[in-house]
Amino acid sequence: MAVKIRFARLGCKHRPFYRIIVTDSQAPRDGKHIQVVGFYDPLSGTVTSLHIPSFCYVAGKDGNKYMGLKYDAVKHWLSVGAQPTDAVRRILLKAGLISPPSMVVVKDKGGPSNSGLVDAIADPE
Repeated sequence: MAVKIRFARLGCKHRPFYRIIVTDSQAPRDGKHIQVVGFYDPLSGTVTSLHIPSFCYVAGKDGNKYMGLKYDAVKHWLSVGAQPTDAVRRILLKAGLISPPSMVVVKDKGGPSNSGLVDAIADPE
């Protein structure tokens, strides 16, 4: 069974609200899930509008996106091999739970023989 960490959409029309869930990769988007590990509200502007004690809250860059994560649960599922989707990966990256992917820098047009892996966090030379 392949396990994914992905969004489940809640809310009404034109007012999306997403839960971050752990589920089987073949289950439908809003179907049965294993565990709820967070939420994401792209339209909320106030951080104090919702408070759940077991969640750690993260404010977005522009201040109008609001998300909450259960850090322990997310770390557990990542350690046992759950794969986050691209959208959830960006949220986990903002929260600091995963490291950014390494970048390949090509110095000349010579191709792979002149390329090297560069850590995205390290200071480039």
